[in-house]
Amino acid sequence: MAELLIPPAQQLIDGEWAPARDKGELPVTDPATGQTIQAVARAGRADVDDAVAAARRAFPGWAATSPSERGALLRRWAELIGRHVEELAAHEARDVGKPLSGGRMNGYIAQGIVDYFAGAADKLTGVTLPTRSPGYLGYTVQEPYGVCAVVIPWNVPSVLTAANVAPALAAGNTVVLKPSEVAPLAPLALAELARRAGFPPGVLNVLTGEGAEAGAALTSHPGVNHISFVGSTTTGRAIMRAAAENLVPVKLELGGKSPNVLFADADMDVAIPAIVGSITENAGQNCYAGSRLLVEASVKDEVVERIAAAMRAVRLGPWDADLDMGPLISEAQYRRVLGFLEEAPRQGARLVTGGGPAREWAREWAGERAGGRPDGWFVEPTVFDDVDPGSRLYREEVFGPVLAVQAFSGTAQAVEMMNDTDFGLLACVWTNDVSRALRLAGEVRSGQVSVNQFADAGVIGFPFNMQKDSGFSRGGGHGAMREYTQEKAVAIRLLDR
Repeated sequence: MAELLIPPAQQLIDGEWAPARDKGELPVTDPATGQTIQAVARAGRADVDDAVAAARRAFPGWAATSPSERGALLRRWAELIGRHVEELAAHEARDVGKPLSGGRMNGYIAQGIVDYFAGAADKLTGVTLPTRSPGYLGYTVQEPYGVCAVVIPWNVPSVLTAANVAPALAAGNTVVLKPSEVAPLAPLALAELARRAGFPPGVLNVLTGEGAEAGAALTSHPGVNHISFVGSTTTGRAIMRAAAENLVPVKLELGGKSPNVLFADADMDVAIPAIVGSITENAGQNCYAGSRLLVEASVKDEVVERIAAAMRAVRLGPWDADLDMGPLISEAQYRRVLGFLEEAPRQGARLVTGGGPAREWAREWAGERAGGRPDGWFVEPTVFDDVDPGSRLYREEVFGPVLAVQAFSGTAQAVEMMNDTDFGLLACVWTNDVSRALRLAGEVRSGQVSVNQFADAGVIGFPFNMQKDSGFSRGGGHGAMREYTQEKAVAIRLLDR
């Protein structure tokens, strides 16, 4: 089995690895040490033109390929992901800074997503429509848009590549993928596996470059027919403005400020570890991270004490130590999170645990990391209690391991507090009262609701929906393929001969 190596300073265009037109390069670094992993190409406008042109050339043949054949190629891709999941996990874990087990989990999730859409490729159908009288026929068909631009962030690159590229390809589109410049290695590795699976040249192209340069050129390119963006709300708005110039449809998956709502009757032994994991997994750098804890007042003190003890027990380290939590992705993100930690007490929040940089792991690992930055971009898992609902910590997405706690009394207040946010991505409810759980699930304004679990564990094809400033998307389930298609309606009058 060939190793899953990524050619240095190259990107995939028209089925071939090639450097940037101007030979520009970008370093990719390990956020635990600051050491360079390898260089990737720095794509410019000329590279974007090349990739879009390749995708446009490939589109007619790919759209005409039978859905069953497209599904077979996707299944072959999924099989290769499974065979190379350890290498893929290492690429993602080192690149992002997450524990190796987290990279492995995301590799298997990516494999499952691709396999799901392999099975769905030949099940994308239209409908036949009723008519007013005999002699007429009406039906709809789902057709691919053409060239889809996919722009993803750095936090879960394997999963986001699979979740956006697989349904687009299954529906008959071609793709130009632009991963984040700070974590492009897993998407490049996945693209190499797609190439080995036998996808025709130009069907999947991957550009590595900076967002302000390659990303902006791609999302404003007149040769692009559909845009999928995952990232910040601010950038999402900018992409919508660019798309408006070309009248291109946009799929947006943006930020979140997801609440865990904990009632006194919940199973605390199940809920508390899940709540801690919801904000420390990937160092809190997830759009759906459980960054708000709303806890029933009668048990708040006990819960906060148990949460704080669990947060203090979280083990920090570099990706290959495979502990509980890694560093933040970059200095910029590190400084941003520290800014929230410094500001929160001034806005009335009470620090329970954490609250600053995490240096402890350096004593154990610095000797093995000579020449690197021994402390990395590590931040302590942090809990703030009595957080002001008007503060930045409560209202803005931190994207770090920082939990904001508030108390509530009664179901009505819980619903009010759940909805007191500009975001609407995920809400988690912890209670043994089925009626209460159903009421909250019905009244919360959120694209996804989980009860007695965090997120969608155990549900196959669960849609990754969102509301309000979290964006608009039909990702995750079978509806994702419809996100990448346009509907054509056909009406026929049958004439007698």
